Amino acid sequence: MAKIGMKQRELKREKLVAKFGAKREELKAIIKNPNSSDEERWTAQMALQKLPRDSSASRLQRRCQMTGRPHGVYRKFKLSRIKLREEGMKGNVPGLKKASW
Repeated sequence: MAKIGMKQRELKREKLVAKFGAKREELKAIIKNPNSSDEERWTAQMALQKLPRDSSASRLQRRCQMTGRPHGVYRKFKLSRIKLREEGMKGNVPGLKKASW
């Protein structure tokens, strides 16, 4: 189980990404646009640096919804490989069955 603080930190990051996502994309578009002047790029770069570090989507970590485990998480189910197997064996995941060949 992940500590409660780690789970809260991830929730905080998700909120920041949602809040600043549009602004961050606008600034990145200005920086990448070859038609924008050097002054515009410079001001956009400075504004981007002033945004919170945790507002970047790359800082988000997918975590298991049940345990908070950060590794081995299936995106489709939002569960770690361990909990997915346990819940699958109990029959709690619809459409999931044990493979046999």
